[in-house]
Amino acid sequence: MVAIRLTRMGRKNSPFYRIVVVDKRKPRETKVIDYIGFYNPLKEPSEFKVDTEKAKYWLSKGAQPTASVKAIFKKIPEFKNN
Repeated sequence: MVAIRLTRMGRKNSPFYRIVVVDKRKPRETKVIDYIGFYNPLKEPSEFKVDTEKAKYWLSKGAQPTASVKAIFKKIPEFKNN
């Protein structure tokens, strides 16, 4: 099973996250299949960027986004209806 989820990057007390496609059974810090974007919650307002073409491709292949990634996707106009 493939999942779209966040992987933590950055130093102590200043995290940012990459939105990645990984095998669901692997731990958070593991080898990824594909990078599709990033999310920085420390900026005001929070900053994110997603390659929508890659995201649509992986969703069509059956990848399941986590709850936090779904919330990010809902902020993108192309994913509003999902």
